[in-house]
Amino acid sequence: MYEDKTFVFTAGEQEFYAERGFQNEPQRCKACRDARKAAARGPREYFTATCAACGGEAKVPFEPKSDRPVYCSECFARMRGEN
Repeated sequence: MYEDKTFVFTAGEQEFYAERGFQNEPQRCKACRDARKAAARGPREYFTATCAACGGEAKVPFEPKSDRPVYCSECFARMRGEN
């Protein structure tokens, strides 16, 4: 998978760890930490829905409910950019 190597514990990461009160510095880089979490979690299940804005197909990592709109990636990004 990922080989052990040293990495830079950036100022931003140090600030993040300090804000949350974490005592130990990370032993792996961000990419390796994310890969370990994903491997432990297993594959994600995606559901297909119809985008409420454009009517296109949207793949989402949660089961859509009929009382809440679901948006495709493009429409969701566009909506977030407007706020």
